[in-house]
Amino acid sequence: MALTGPAIRPSDNPLVRLQDDLERQARQRRTGARFPPGDTSRAALRPVDLNRRPLTLLLGAYERYGPVFSLRMLKADILFALGPQANHEILVSNASNFLWREGFRDLIPLLGDGLLTIDGAFHRTSRKIMLPAFHRERIAGALALMDDEIEAAVAGWRPGDRLDLYDWTRHLALRIAMRALFGFDPDRSQDDLDAAAEFEHALGFYGHSFFGQMLRGPLTPWRRMRTARQRLDALIFGEIARRRRTGERGEDLLSLLLDAEDEDGNSLSDAHVRDEVMTLMFAGHDTTTATVCFLVYELARAPYELALLHAERRMLGDGTPSFEQLAGGALPRLDMALDETLRLWPPAWIGPRRSVEATTVAGVHVPGDTFINYVSWASHRLPDVWEDPHAFVPERFSEANRKKIPKGAYVPFGGGSRTCIGMRFGQLEIKAIMARILRDFDLALEPGWKLHVSQTPTLGPKGGLPVIVQAAA
Repeated sequence: MALTGPAIRPSDNPLVRLQDDLERQARQRRTGARFPPGDTSRAALRPVDLNRRPLTLLLGAYERYGPVFSLRMLKADILFALGPQANHEILVSNASNFLWREGFRDLIPLLGDGLLTIDGAFHRTSRKIMLPAFHRERIAGALALMDDEIEAAVAGWRPGDRLDLYDWTRHLALRIAMRALFGFDPDRSQDDLDAAAEFEHALGFYGHSFFGQMLRGPLTPWRRMRTARQRLDALIFGEIARRRRTGERGEDLLSLLLDAEDEDGNSLSDAHVRDEVMTLMFAGHDTTTATVCFLVYELARAPYELALLHAERRMLGDGTPSFEQLAGGALPRLDMALDETLRLWPPAWIGPRRSVEATTVAGVHVPGDTFINYVSWASHRLPDVWEDPHAFVPERFSEANRKKIPKGAYVPFGGGSRTCIGMRFGQLEIKAIMARILRDFDLALEPGWKLHVSQTPTLGPKGGLPVIVQAAA
């Protein structure tokens, strides 16, 4: 028997959704629901401010109103929660009272009903079925594939070359995701469809502004995203049908999902398999791309830390590091630098939720049926939690210092039962990429370039990351 997902999907009509939000809030006001304090003035451009300067807006509100506050977005009040206690309550101790599905409704038109956009028993069963794909031995087996792709990607580098590291890493991470998750050879034509390019076209929708995403009709970002999805769906469903017909299987996630069953004999429908593959393709390559770029950005501005990483890398010799070395702590400075990068630049920077029942978060009353966002990017930079919070200090994550970090203060991968299922896979991929770069190269920032951050919906360097390839010192 195939698992049955949610019967109803939230409307993808932005006007219907806005009307629903306004009606929800009107009901709450009529029943006397108490909202946390905050800036609820009618500022039409506040969504633009949140997109352009989220840290300034959120950290300022935290200072004025405390860990849980309201901000008026268009005509609806949205709640935000920052800090260790709020994060822990939303993610762990009271997680069942905060639903994901409506919070991540913007992703449903592309991803469908994958792990990011489902809740409750369906999520628990789906995650349990998928967990074997991310067991230690399977991740270890994927390292050879990663190394092959990484080696091919750096093969043409020469000192003095200029490249956009964001574009380079995104291409590399997408190739790895396509091979490891879908079992596709990115160099092989799939009925004249460039799957990687179509996936990029689909993701491009989320790089547009709030107002750009609301547009519908021909030539809009929405239409381009839907067209790309239709082409990808034809490819994915065609591959699912072919493998079910022929019985062909591999070491990729798609093969595992086709045969997976829970203890009651429930399996995944073709639609569910498609949704999980798309979700992990999205989450897997986008977060890796952002983290590699931000790590290189921080190291380029911290020559002392970069020198320590080079010295550490030389201790492993010229060979390709093994899984045991990368995952087992043989590169502790790289581990700390990665953790600190994820503190400063968590790719999944915001976690939208909807409360079920009225509750308290960090001691603040939160009404039921209310949208609330925990924001790891802002929580990771609170001055009352982190000393010199905007500075790149990998030593925060030394073995001794890590024990001093408050529970809930560091949540780049979420927490509790919703911790990112691909966390270990992504960390291994990032460390494999960085270990290969550090062996032979330094990457310097293009002179005069300045970082601007975009949320698409993960964090990334707006306009790319221009670097100059140099020989390792």
